[in-house]
Amino acid sequence: MSGPTASGPATARRALPSWPAPASGDESVHRELFRLNRTPLDSRLLARVEEIERDWILPLVRSMEAAGAPVADRAGWQRLLAGLLARERAGNPAGEYLAEQASRREFTLVVREFALDGLTEAQNFFPAVPRLPIKAQMAVMRVLIDEFGCGNLQQAHSQLYRLLLAELGLPQEPEHFLDTTGDETFQFLNVFYWLTQRAPHVEYFLGALAYLEASIPDAFTHQARACERLGIRHGRYYTEHLHIDTFHMREMQLAIKEYEAAYGLDPTRLWTGARLLSRLIGGAFDAAVARARESAGGVAA
Repeated sequence: MSGPTASGPATARRALPSWPAPASGDESVHRELFRLNRTPLDSRLLARVEEIERDWILPLVRSMEAAGAPVADRAGWQRLLAGLLARERAGNPAGEYLAEQASRREFTLVVREFALDGLTEAQNFFPAVPRLPIKAQMAVMRVLIDEFGCGNLQQAHSQLYRLLLAELGLPQEPEHFLDTTGDETFQFLNVFYWLTQRAPHVEYFLGALAYLEASIPDAFTHQARACERLGIRHGRYYTEHLHIDTFHMREMQLAIKEYEAAYGLDPTRLWTGARLLSRLIGGAFDAAVARARESAGGVAA
């Protein structure tokens, strides 16, 4: 006998999101690339990914390498990274505005802009692990374990972002943000898929992630201050990073040291990776704050 049983109606299953999600309107290549990066790739789709990256990320990396002097050793890379972080720490108008002046609506728009990052945090890092020697793998995995809350849903960074989104009246699933995310943010999201899977040298990834983990404790002070000022209860996504990423910064330097011991090291590639990510995430953040101000009727920074 077909149909529901006597015990009650059949339970409806929630539809799974479709990746790649259908394109809407005139889709930018960066949005298209993000969709493709989130789906299993056959030869045709992989060829399209490589075509987009060939026209976007490869020229960008080549230009950055051509503009920078070679880095002699790991100590030289550490000095350059420290200098970059100090310059960024000196002040950012967009960050200061968000921390001290942004309205709740403006802050909400910035949170929405980075929802695809918060909801998929660290998922695109895993393909780099088999490209590393075992001791470097362990250091990177310690970072990843924290990102996923050590297996505790309530501690997972993506879950903390969901709570923040819910408080601000926003959806909590990634597919809802495909049409509201800017190209600058898509570029920041997409670069890690290239760094971990298709970059010819994994040192680019190590340098980029080392920069990210070292920069976030200062960068997220702006969001944490905004949450406190605006009375937002679920700002723990930001305050958790202020604490944990100081540990992650040390782990990434250890991963680089272990990589050098096992395989040797090109510190220039580390520096290129750091500068690349600094440029992309800085551009995404500045653009997000500017758009939030414009959308809320303010003056863009």
